[in-house]
Amino acid sequence: MQTARETSENRAMHGIAVALLTEDREQLPQLQNRLEATRLGRVVFSNVGFPASPTDQILRQIQDLRVEVVIVDISPESSERAVKTIELIQANTLQLAIFANGSMQQPTTIVGAMRAGACEYIDRDAGSEALLDALTRLSSNRTRARGSAGKARVFTFLSAKGGAGATTVAVNTALALQQAHGDVVFVDFAPVGNAHLHLNLRPSFGVPDALENLHRLDASLLDGLMTNAKDGLHLLAGPQQPYQAIPTPAELARLFDLLVNHYRYVVVDASSRLDAATRLLSDLSNAVLMIAQTDVVSLWSAGRIHAFLEEGAGRNRLRLVLNRHKKIPGFTDEDIAASTRCKVLWKIPNAYHAVSPSIDNGSPVVLQEGQEISRSFRGLAAALAAASSDSEEGLGLAYDQEKSQARKTVPGRLIVSPARAGQ
Repeated sequence: MQTARETSENRAMHGIAVALLTEDREQLPQLQNRLEATRLGRVVFSNVGFPASPTDQILRQIQDLRVEVVIVDISPESSERAVKTIELIQANTLQLAIFANGSMQQPTTIVGAMRAGACEYIDRDAGSEALLDALTRLSSNRTRARGSAGKARVFTFLSAKGGAGATTVAVNTALALQQAHGDVVFVDFAPVGNAHLHLNLRPSFGVPDALENLHRLDASLLDGLMTNAKDGLHLLAGPQQPYQAIPTPAELARLFDLLVNHYRYVVVDASSRLDAATRLLSDLSNAVLMIAQTDVVSLWSAGRIHAFLEEGAGRNRLRLVLNRHKKIPGFTDEDIAASTRCKVLWKIPNAYHAVSPSIDNGSPVVLQEGQEISRSFRGLAAALAAASSDSEEGLGLAYDQEKSQARKTVPGRLIVSPARAGQ
């Protein structure tokens, strides 16, 4: 059993709060070591013995400590009691995940544990990797659930090729969201972050600091890593020089679990980054916006990036945004969609003479009234904010709702909704 001091110290560190229950006293320290090795979970309660009834003190402590995951250890001698314990926890607690930890050589026990309410069954003899995978899945699923429920929405911007303008579009869209709704954080995941230059900022901390301190990252420390930008926008800056370390899926999932819990909108600039982290970012996003131009190289690259993202769950959320758009006679939106395999969502007009000095001066063009491109960025932000879910159909309905208003402000710039484009 943990002391009050140990519990207090654990609660000061951010991570998934875990309770350990076992009837094998020798197994308890092994479970604790496996959990600590993941750097994603933290033990807030442990006990040798299972609860016996709905009023058992063990269940009360689990609820009082706001446990997020209970790991029930199943030994060959305690399999029946362990399954009943899972049923008891499932019936008498809310918003709590149950992991069963047992032998993979007992199929009857595995089936019984899953039917009783366990959402994961982990090999008792495996190392920390299996437990890390289970915690990562839990964290990733909660991130997506929060976003689709409207508690936080994640929008990731990619560049079809270098110089397409992904950072410019992302920064201006984030500011438009901040002006209209507030509680927006901009996360710079570009290989070398330069979003701070667009905002005329000098950040002291950023994404690398957050990833390196995930084991103790809480709301207070997260806020301390932010740089305040115009109109209250928060910036989690990118690396100021090439950053070779690639975040693991567990690290990314946990970071975004924190972000979606503290902000209303999370805008991510991945720019030309294409690696496993980009694929996971796409999976965690409500919408993935690929910024392209209407030239052969840009559209060819867009098709290849679409193929790269097909392996993840984020492929159905990928949409094309045409930046610096100029209409090309005889080249239709249907031709673009056919060549890239991506539906065209939005067109941003060509306004080089307005955008270029705004970048040099660190004063985003969306803050300038009376320009068509400013209205276009605000229209895109409004459409994203109106999206009701992370599904293709939900996004389509949201864009339909914005269509008439967008046409009044940016004539001809809004393309048919994603849901109807496929009809």
